[in-house]
Amino acid sequence: MFEGPIQDLIDELSRLPGIGPKSAQRLAFYMVKAPAQDARRLAEAIVAAKEGVRFCRDCFSVSEGELCRICRDPGRDPEVICVVEESKDQAAVEKAGVIKGRYHVLGGAISPLEGIGPDDLRVQELLDRVGRNGVREVILATNPNLEGNATAMYVAALLKPLGVRVTRLASGLPVGGDLEYADEVTLGQALEGRREM
Repeated sequence: MFEGPIQDLIDELSRLPGIGPKSAQRLAFYMVKAPAQDARRLAEAIVAAKEGVRFCRDCFSVSEGELCRICRDPGRDPEVICVVEESKDQAAVEKAGVIKGRYHVLGGAISPLEGIGPDDLRVQELLDRVGRNGVREVILATNPNLEGNATAMYVAALLKPLGVRVTRLASGLPVGGDLEYADEVTLGQALEGRREM
């Protein structure tokens, strides 16, 4: 529709998740009109995030160093692990302020239609952590949709023989929803009312 750099910017922005063509166009024109230093700050923040963000060696959440701030925190209970699909889900659970343990980020959910199987997730790493760290409870906080439920059932089946207590988020979250969009009160109630699987 447009030509040159503005169309290139629109094309790149529209590749981002949740950004359609109209939103991409609006953002592109906003950036073109904004002061040059605003555009530079945004570009520098993107480059810094891409170059500086790593994954925690224990929980696989985003981190600036070898361990994330939660895994470095000696005040967190190492015997409780809350399993989430993505780092953004960890942030949502953490906002609720109920979990005082640590996390494990699977890196997605089982989804045969998208070609994602159990071997594509960090399930073995979770089993290894549970086996070596004396974990007493694993909270399965995957999204309450078809893929999240299938993932939770699969992981629970692997954890049960290890003698660890396995719980799942309680109701209170909409079926088919995503954790990152839940408010703190609803998510807090779901965590407090979790049940054995």
